[in-house]
Amino acid sequence: MTELKDYWGGCHCGAVRFRVEAASEPTLYRCNCSMCRRMGFLHLIVPKARFHLQSGADQLTSYRFGTRVAEHLFCRVCGIQSFYVPRSNPDGISVHAGCLDALGPTQIVDFDGAGDWDGRAGDLAHLSRSPSEGE
Repeated sequence: MTELKDYWGGCHCGAVRFRVEAASEPTLYRCNCSMCRRMGFLHLIVPKARFHLQSGADQLTSYRFGTRVAEHLFCRVCGIQSFYVPRSNPDGISVHAGCLDALGPTQIVDFDGAGDWDGRAGDLAHLSRSPSEGE
């Protein structure tokens, strides 16, 4: 099993704060779909059980489009999307690595979400499996 480490992060103004449990040297995913490309989002996808919102639930606003499966959450004060529920992993959370307070060594993998998104989304499904599902 991968050794987990706690990472802390949040939005720009500090209204939203969270803790996420992830690998000590996590793999990040850079997607080129219309949303991710515009935001420069670097995905750190984890099971929901490894994401802990510490403060700011009342400061989050939600945006859904297309299939309405993904729930994009933004701080209503500063507008930053520090995490969301991704369409590829509705059982997980995708944290924007740029919103983490500190992050050590990582590997960045490109994901072609602008092409055949539906055909490739399954490539990410394993990232939100809970530890009990044999990670």
